[in-house]
Amino acid sequence: MSYLIAEIGQNHNGSVDLAKLIIDLTSREIIDKFDSTKVKGIDAVKLTKRDLQNELSASEMNRKYESIHSFGKTYGQHREYLELNDEQHLEIYNYAKSKDLDFVETLCGINCLSLLKLFLPDKLKVASRDLTNLPLLEAMAETNIPIILSTGMSGLSEIHDAVNSISKFHDKISILHCLSQYPAEYQNINLKSIYFLKKEFPNYKIGYSDHSIGISIPTAAVAMGAEIIEKHVTIDRDLKGSDHKGSLSVVGIEKMVRDIRNLERALGKETLFESEAIKETKLKLERSLASNCPIKKGELITIDKLHLLSPGTGFKWNQKDLVLNKKAKMTISKDEIINKEHI
Repeated sequence: MSYLIAEIGQNHNGSVDLAKLIIDLTSREIIDKFDSTKVKGIDAVKLTKRDLQNELSASEMNRKYESIHSFGKTYGQHREYLELNDEQHLEIYNYAKSKDLDFVETLCGINCLSLLKLFLPDKLKVASRDLTNLPLLEAMAETNIPIILSTGMSGLSEIHDAVNSISKFHDKISILHCLSQYPAEYQNINLKSIYFLKKEFPNYKIGYSDHSIGISIPTAAVAMGAEIIEKHVTIDRDLKGSDHKGSLSVVGIEKMVRDIRNLERALGKETLFESEAIKETKLKLERSLASNCPIKKGELITIDKLHLLSPGTGFKWNQKDLVLNKKAKMTISKDEIINKEHI
């Protein structure tokens, strides 16, 4: 089954309680109303840790930020408002674990590895913008924690460089096709890159990090072989903050999980067979040889006296030689299925 990550990112709006609420809602039991099946839910939640001392240029940090989504007068103040400290990340990690969820952490600077003194995430994530930050990748790889790479801003050579940097330490690498456009326009997504990446990197898990609106694209990605899906989640798409609009609400996440899990159930095996599920339908609807006129006892059954009717309990057309030119043992009424006892 595909590994589904609900990305909280900065949608906690600087609040541990809001992060916990998102975890509460995304970890709820999901029941498919069609057949009352309990489907496997979200596997993991993800947070992001930044090192604001090594994040942006001084002029960018001091830039006035007058957006309706701003949490500070300058962009630096805005970023500081949204940043959680190491102990708060630990608190959210413990809360996710109490809900039987894995915890994924995006680290955006070497100094962010201080977080690992408090806890060890199940996986580390490299944001698309840091795929070329090879010193960071090597520092993360030295921890021996599995690493997920997002490729939303990179070409093939840059992906190879990143993989080579990490694989010097371990090979627990996953690669996510991604488009760093918010929201991602459908004509730019190019889902067939998943096929390409699976051929180019056959030894690693390939997935998809989605920034499109809706749930159809990640579901299609699973159908194309994506083993990991990452999607932003929020409790309210109208909340203040630039990522909420491009995120799924909790209802949206539940629908995406439902559709992906049902797709996985439906994919089946690469073969063709008659399912036991259609046995009753086949007997009811398939056609059998039937009389198109009354046939008297002792009369020969000829082709002109036959046609096909449902149900499918009698002889099929490809079995007509078992019936043709046989004598009727009894009178057969018009429009009756011909069975073995009739001949």
